[in-house]
Amino acid sequence: MKVAVCDYGAGNVRSVLAAFRRLGVDVASTREPADVLGADLAVLPGVGSAASALAGLCAAGLDEALRQRVEAGGPTLGICLGLQLALEETEEDGGVRGLGLLPGRAVRLRSGRVPRIGWARVEPGGDAFYFAHSYAAETEAATATSEGVVAIARAGSFLGVQFHPEKSGPAGARFLEQCLSRA
Repeated sequence: MKVAVCDYGAGNVRSVLAAFRRLGVDVASTREPADVLGADLAVLPGVGSAASALAGLCAAGLDEALRQRVEAGGPTLGICLGLQLALEETEEDGGVRGLGLLPGRAVRLRSGRVPRIGWARVEPGGDAFYFAHSYAAETEAATATSEGVVAIARAGSFLGVQFHPEKSGPAGARFLEQCLSRA
């Protein structure tokens, strides 16, 4: 099993790599489109600003590689900002066009705690995961929520999560193992 983690110059790449290594997986960060296209699972991690993240993806050609991969049915996981970048657009940074891997858009949280940081349960399922975000997906592709916020969304071979499985202890490790078993 080969996992490619997109390195667009920001984000939580190191912690995502460490989480997959703890599972005994052959994982590497990459800026090479061929690595993303050839992996068993591609991961679009995320922490940071949507505009700079998209600029980094585009500069490396990873944006088009991710689109090709998902179109071809290649399993792809987006984490936090990675979920938001996969949408058609985001309000962040004055409005940015997304990758279009999922329908919908990311909007700034307007109620509750902002930023939303901490542990919260995901329903259905009930496991608690670690969240850290100020924007959230509005999408018809949602499959699970947490405190009224989209926590998981899926379209075709793309699976996006608002939480950070790499920082979510045993529940996060189980989630990543499930992603690997589907790849």
